[in-house]
Amino acid sequence: MHRDFPAGFLWGAATSAHQVEGGNVNNDWWDFEHAPASAARASSGDGIDHFHHYAEDFALLRQLGHNAHRLSLEWSRIEPAPGEFSRAAVAHYRRVLTALAATGMTAFVTLHHFTLPRWFAARGGWLSPDAVHLFARYCRHVATELGELMPLVCTINEPQMVALHGYLEGYHPPGITNPVLWKRVGRILLDAHHAAVAAVRGASPTSQAGLAVQLPLLAPIRDDPACDAFHRSMRHEIVDLYLDGLTGPDRGDWLGVQYYRKQWVDPASPTLFAEPPAGSRLTQMGWAVYPDGLRQMLHRAEATGMPLYVTENGIATEDDDERLDYLHTHLEATAQAIKEGVDVRGYLHWSAFDNFEWSEGYRPKFGLIGVDEHFNRVAKPSAHVFARIARTGRLDALR
Repeated sequence: MHRDFPAGFLWGAATSAHQVEGGNVNNDWWDFEHAPASAARASSGDGIDHFHHYAEDFALLRQLGHNAHRLSLEWSRIEPAPGEFSRAAVAHYRRVLTALAATGMTAFVTLHHFTLPRWFAARGGWLSPDAVHLFARYCRHVATELGELMPLVCTINEPQMVALHGYLEGYHPPGITNPVLWKRVGRILLDAHHAAVAAVRGASPTSQAGLAVQLPLLAPIRDDPACDAFHRSMRHEIVDLYLDGLTGPDRGDWLGVQYYRKQWVDPASPTLFAEPPAGSRLTQMGWAVYPDGLRQMLHRAEATGMPLYVTENGIATEDDDERLDYLHTHLEATAQAIKEGVDVRGYLHWSAFDNFEWSEGYRPKFGLIGVDEHFNRVAKPSAHVFARIARTGRLDALR
């Protein structure tokens, strides 16, 4: 039988702890959500109460054909104070990962997905002189305690966006807008990834560690020398720095590619970015849909020589037919990249559930599965279509 995706390909969806667990009151995001002057529109509150519903959530995803799942551990639960590790939190995550393994789904476990313990943020966050050391200590502890349940470990989720949103745009904690600091933080996060890989490998040799990078397809808004030069500099800071910086023995075992949109840059804009051109198809986030950008960025990531996984790709929309079209076109782009020789080994949709979307609150709907006010889960039609392709590896299952 013809397959568009190879046998053994990993199919699943992704979440992050702060977006789904609820009650993560000891991190910098909780503080940011409740600061009157911050960009955050809502509190994460109870999330979708995945903290208590994880077993049924995993069972539902497995029932929907998933053979892999990406989730994150909440650092502020595991290390609520400097050097003080919670045995209860580690035991909780052992139950979570054991339940996930029992379904037969392969675990991608993210160690840092945007949130920092309150104490770490108070020391200066990633700008603290001992930030890399402290992060590596946490990673080592987790890998020592839970390594056998973490076959694939993601060290840091989207270091470029941690730097860009938090230190240039002020859209995420710590809410800084500084044209120098965002570049410094990006380089510190790359160092932190290498230190985390060494820590994970040292504590759990069976775990394969990787980095998840967001790779938007960047383009100049105008065809002029200044805009072209600015485009090259922004591409360096957001894409090339991280891909070309994955060198040496601790670069990792795989690379996660996260793609959502084409994005235009403009040196004359106070935000450095331009609104998408008139006529662009936009999501609830205002992002321009451009499926071939995923194929292009997979080729760019291929230059690292590492096995690739699409660790996030999805659309914020209330219209599930629109989600089906997005899935179809972006999976076509992924299949085309594979056909062209790119070593892509899995696709993880963002997201498994409608959930807290950071500063945008609960308005954007990214999920394959909806969640009502009583925490009932309702699989959307797109979830069932995704199940068919996951089971068959065929694009025509999407029709």
